[in-house]
Amino acid sequence: MLLEKCKPGLLPSFGVAVDCYDPLDPNGNITVTFDIFKYTLDGYVDSTVLVKKEKIKILVAIVWTLCLVLRRNHALNVIRNTKEVVDHARVTIQNYYQYRHVEKPGWKLSWTWTRNEVIWSMSGAFAIQQGNCSSFKFQVPHSCKIDPVIVDLMPDALPQNRSDSCCHGGILAAYAVHPSMSNTSFEVTVGNLEQNSAGYKPLNLTLTAPGPGYTCGQVMDTTPTVSSVIGGRREEQVFRTWKSTCTYSSYLANKTPVCCVSLSSFYNPKVTSCPSCSCGCKVADRLPTSCIRDGSIPSNLPDDDIVKCTDHMCPLRIHWHIENNYMNHWRVKLTVSNYNYGKNYSDWNVLVQHPGFGQPATVYSFNSTMLPSIGVPEEVALFWGKPFYNTELLQADKDQLGSVTTEILLQKDSNSFTLSNGWVFPRTIYFNGENCQMPLPDTFPMLPNGSPAFHSQFLLHLIAVYLTFRIFVGF
Repeated sequence: MLLEKCKPGLLPSFGVAVDCYDPLDPNGNITVTFDIFKYTLDGYVDSTVLVKKEKIKILVAIVWTLCLVLRRNHALNVIRNTKEVVDHARVTIQNYYQYRHVEKPGWKLSWTWTRNEVIWSMSGAFAIQQGNCSSFKFQVPHSCKIDPVIVDLMPDALPQNRSDSCCHGGILAAYAVHPSMSNTSFEVTVGNLEQNSAGYKPLNLTLTAPGPGYTCGQVMDTTPTVSSVIGGRREEQVFRTWKSTCTYSSYLANKTPVCCVSLSSFYNPKVTSCPSCSCGCKVADRLPTSCIRDGSIPSNLPDDDIVKCTDHMCPLRIHWHIENNYMNHWRVKLTVSNYNYGKNYSDWNVLVQHPGFGQPATVYSFNSTMLPSIGVPEEVALFWGKPFYNTELLQADKDQLGSVTTEILLQKDSNSFTLSNGWVFPRTIYFNGENCQMPLPDTFPMLPNGSPAFHSQFLLHLIAVYLTFRIFVGF
């Protein structure tokens, strides 16, 4: 079983981040890019000015009168900021994780301004708090928070509030599953900058997607982004580009496991169940606060994440069953069961590490792809639902569990395939990027002593020798 690895370093509680990564997706990350594509002298007073001398004279007279009457700092600030430098930036969030997606309620992105900047306007997203904008009298910014928190717009956002590649409700698909849906962007107009300023990199970038576990590096200057326009006939370059890379660690998220694995086979009646207490232990009381027993579902669930009472107490179980062993192929049934009474899993995916995927495989009811396995001893296959068929893993109800299932027909490699010693069972299984608890190898279903399957190849050789002998005898 492959576990999350961490480079040496102090623990996060001591103020130093631990650089953790998944060995099955070592290059996975979420990259946040800031592209400054326009500068303007468009302060909160100039935004209302028309280019006519008469109106400019009237505006100057009004501002001068205010200065004489009020004689306060905020009035002087209005004059100083009449020609304020404002930058227009496009922020892109790209999910490069192969099988870890951002699910509901979606991502939140925040940072700390360096010089008390403000957000004049946004499209494609919004800041959840406006903050204290009392020093701005004539035009109120979208947000004056020194540490704004930004969230995505919903898909039904009005056209005037949208930007390109925006408005997915905070959801980002896994890169290997839906590359075109693995990114989002929004535009932001930033003001309250110093004269002749090219802008300052934000600090303390923080990403929740949707919960904790992500650590973002410093926002760094990088090569300005170049994009194609006019059908690819012209290239345009932004003024500046900043980037930060965010990586996920279940250790930092402090999450309990969410899934476990059970095993069975055609050659052994024994079923290897999920390890006991894989995701927590069942409480002795009969109140529906920790789990729900059969036939006791209350009308109002106390918690959306409450699960059926089991020995493993996991919301999800993945079952791997060896169905058949043919001459040149072998067949597996893969089933994902949802024990959660209050939660569906949309756009789920399952990753399986097994050496058998080095040979061609036919998957009947799921989409699938092979992932790069450089530095990993066994091949890695990724499965996810088919649109309009089984992309939604439904919650359990009083009658049955929610489940999705498929059969997988794998070609044999005569040099490695064997039913003995648990070779046919997975090495590692992930659900939505979370490592599932595997049973110990000594509990795997084993071939019974004297099993015919144990000597199948030997018997085939005997039959071939016998037929050859009969042919020669016939002559």
